[in-house]
Amino acid sequence: MATVDGTTAPSSGGKTATVASESGGGRYGGPPPPAKCSGANLALRALLFAVSLSALVVLVTAKQTVMVPFVIRPPQFILAPVPAKYTHSPALIYLLAALCATCFYSLITAISSVRLLSSSACSAKTLFYLILLDVFYAAVMASATGTAGAVAWVGLKGNSHTRWNKICNVYGKFCRHIGSSTFLALIAAIVLVVLAFLNAYSLYRRSR
Repeated sequence: MATVDGTTAPSSGGKTATVASESGGGRYGGPPPPAKCSGANLALRALLFAVSLSALVVLVTAKQTVMVPFVIRPPQFILAPVPAKYTHSPALIYLLAALCATCFYSLITAISSVRLLSSSACSAKTLFYLILLDVFYAAVMASATGTAGAVAWVGLKGNSHTRWNKICNVYGKFCRHIGSSTFLALIAAIVLVVLAFLNAYSLYRRSR
């Protein structure tokens, strides 16, 4: 019979067989070792937390009060303070809720990534669940960014067809906060998409 150490021995029928030894117990020595979670995953989740938290802070501080003239009887008018807050728009409230959820999710997954990075390996089931959650939160952030962006565009340019006047020429600080928060939310959505692709690629490499 043939040995496993690379030596040859006569087999039945006068022929010789050579068996090369393989590390890890041979070709059929068991499943491949689990892949470790990459440091890029942790870095992206830390970036996601920083971006979503920054967008949240900028959005919450989007408040401005200006003195607006009101005509009582031409040519008489009075100046009255009129505030502008993010709570005045349902789209911005939706963006706030999406940012809160994404910020909390990024913090939890970043802590989990630290534990998985220091442990032996990252299981395929964990990667699969992370892909599903990343895709879900990416969709939430994309929809919230779209709705907030539409409101910000109307505030910046107005709409002559519906006679919606622009307000950014009056509430400049408020519009800058809304625009900055929307842009940061867009970056958060892109980071979530990149994370989903990264985890999907890691899962694909494990299945090969």
